[in-house]
Amino acid sequence: MMKSVMQLELIRMVLAGVLVLISSVAAELRADAPAAGLGPLIDAVVKQALERGQMAGCVVVVGRREGVLFERAYGNRRVEPETIPMTVDTVFDMASLTKPIATATSVMILVERGQLRLQDKIADFIPEFAAHGKGEITIEQLLIHSAGLIPDNALQDYVDGWSSAKPNICKLEPLTPPGTVFKYSDVGFILLGKIVEQVAGKPVDTFAEEEIFAQLGMHETGYLPTDELKRRAATTEQRDGEWLVGVVHDPRAASMGGVAGHAGLFGTAHDLVFYAQMMLGGGRLNDVQILGPATVAEMTRPRNIDGNLRGLGWDMGSVYSRNRGETMSARAYGHGGFTGTAMWIDPQLDLFVIFLSNRLHPDGEGEVNSLAGRIGTIAAGAIGKAPTESSDAAGVGPVRLGIDVLSADKFNLLLGKRIGLITNHTGCDSHGTSTAKLLHQAEGVQLVSLFSPEHGIAGALDVNRIDDAIDQDLGVPVYSLYGESRQPSSKQLAEVDALVFDIQDIGTRFYTYIATMGLAMEAAAESGREFIVLDRPNPIDGVTLEGPVRDVESESFVSFHTLPVRHGMTVGELARMFVAERKLDLKLTVIPLEGWQRSDYWHSTGLTWNNPSPNMRSETAAVLYPGIGLLETTNVSVGRGTDTPFQVMGAPWIHERGLAAAVNRANPPGVRVIPVRFMPTSSKFAGEICGGLTFVITDWEAFRPLELGLVVARSLRSRYPQQWDAQRYNRLLSNQQVYERLLAGEDVASIRSSVDEQLQAFRVRRQPFLLYP
Repeated sequence: MMKSVMQLELIRMVLAGVLVLISSVAAELRADAPAAGLGPLIDAVVKQALERGQMAGCVVVVGRREGVLFERAYGNRRVEPETIPMTVDTVFDMASLTKPIATATSVMILVERGQLRLQDKIADFIPEFAAHGKGEITIEQLLIHSAGLIPDNALQDYVDGWSSAKPNICKLEPLTPPGTVFKYSDVGFILLGKIVEQVAGKPVDTFAEEEIFAQLGMHETGYLPTDELKRRAATTEQRDGEWLVGVVHDPRAASMGGVAGHAGLFGTAHDLVFYAQMMLGGGRLNDVQILGPATVAEMTRPRNIDGNLRGLGWDMGSVYSRNRGETMSARAYGHGGFTGTAMWIDPQLDLFVIFLSNRLHPDGEGEVNSLAGRIGTIAAGAIGKAPTESSDAAGVGPVRLGIDVLSADKFNLLLGKRIGLITNHTGCDSHGTSTAKLLHQAEGVQLVSLFSPEHGIAGALDVNRIDDAIDQDLGVPVYSLYGESRQPSSKQLAEVDALVFDIQDIGTRFYTYIATMGLAMEAAAESGREFIVLDRPNPIDGVTLEGPVRDVESESFVSFHTLPVRHGMTVGELARMFVAERKLDLKLTVIPLEGWQRSDYWHSTGLTWNNPSPNMRSETAAVLYPGIGLLETTNVSVGRGTDTPFQVMGAPWIHERGLAAAVNRANPPGVRVIPVRFMPTSSKFAGEICGGLTFVITDWEAFRPLELGLVVARSLRSRYPQQWDAQRYNRLLSNQQVYERLLAGEDVASIRSSVDEQLQAFRVRRQPFLLYP
């Protein structure tokens, strides 16, 4: 019997060797011209690492969304007690790759389904966890390691698995105030794994298998590998005198039966290819949708925690990023594992790099982070030079901002000029460097002053007046355009030759940044100063228009020009319209975007979301804002003082179920409403329980926020004619005819039809000013 097993193993090893040869040849044949040189370069650095004893062996895979470009196995998957060669189908203990691939992805699936929210508190699921100042720690803080939790609590705390670990974890005190410091913590992901189990009603290993791995065809990935998979597993260290082969290395995961949120996942490089391609595809692989594009964008949006960039479950640029390719783009994200594993995905370069090793075998002293980073750098340099068309097809960018284009041109347009920059925290290039800093450092450009809009230069103030200040880092004055005056004065403009505008707008008429731009353009025209706009995307697309158009006589700071509520234009296009239609004698230059299509929502740009104002905290909020934002001049809360402004609305006098039923009966397209109760901590109705609605966008293409907003307003008028004070509703709507029809109880379909002619006329009006296809 033993002889037969040994013969079968020998046959399998020979076949595996043939597979390695075929895979290597096939990878070279599949490679495009830049990728063809990968083999010799990667061979050289891996050979050096093997000679230095940094690992027993490894598997390296490099690819793009359309397929694998390079795949090769090196060295041995086992050297003690006997030698077994490494093969491309070797099963590895993924260690902390478990965190993003299994746990964080499971969390995001539940978030997308509305079963979890990133701002949910851990104590909502594990009440005992609130002890010792941990009551406010959130799901998001665990995902980005900013909860202040200890990296690992004592192993003896896990003597009886989770049953003993749970009370010991709940007794922990935060090492730092939650939300302030990056502190990598396995404990945080152990908690996340248990929250997935509680919410989903099944353990994290089962949920991940059903919702991720089985869906993607990752049939050799999961917790607790089968005997067949164990026979192909790479060896790690010894435990109790026995080599660990297909048995989890992490001792805490082992004490919890091999299933935990921080470790325990096993898999092959081939399976990880499917996962990477799904992420590069905006959450989709072939016909399988694991996550929505907006969810992928949010998951991979960098959060800066005391200088460490982290996504939700992902590393993007932290003290643990030694395994990251040095020439990968700012949008790259990845993770490593203690056993010698790493995977990095770069949507801007349409690139993934998978490195799996057994660096702990045989002596536990191997080191491979630097090697993984070298391989990532080689891959980015060799095949990252020309992203393929599939990147755009996947809806993941890249888009170059106006400041990126200006910078690439070495600021030639500004050379020799004194510049006044109208900006805030959103004025930065696609790598996150502020436009103010770039202009300050640009040779031949003199940045003499900054001008800030509503919410201030840092975008953090929610007050009625902002005073002038000094930028201490740059040593230039910051003139407020939301103080005594909302225009630059002639004295301030005497110091500059040109005004440059770089602020992210959100595509809604009553969002005040476009008024700030328009008023500054008028001041520049009066003073004979040049005006330059560094263009940025309209985050809620540049195609869809929604009315009504503003009445001619209704101009104000929240209604600067005769635009529809949702105008479908970029700030650069609006500037061109303002010059022509307001008859400004102004030299205007717009530095256009590159790579942006009019149909793009923000999640299709590949750019980082940076809250444009304190309460505009997500793309979803921006999309809802044109309709739900109209309500905030009335006696209704639109979620200020909650975690999700503009994603909820309500008031203490609203019966949420009845209102939700009324709105859903009207069937506004692409959205369903859910009754909720919430309590704002500040702003309107602070400390009072409000009944109201939250919104689930089911079809982004069909969804029309203005129609939703009008349906909600009409339902309020119908159900609460005495309680709802609609007197100031027209302040933002700015169309008396539509306002009167709404108050008269006219159905929303008729109201919408009444503005169709206005919208068509505006569509024709705006055409000469459009810059993008």
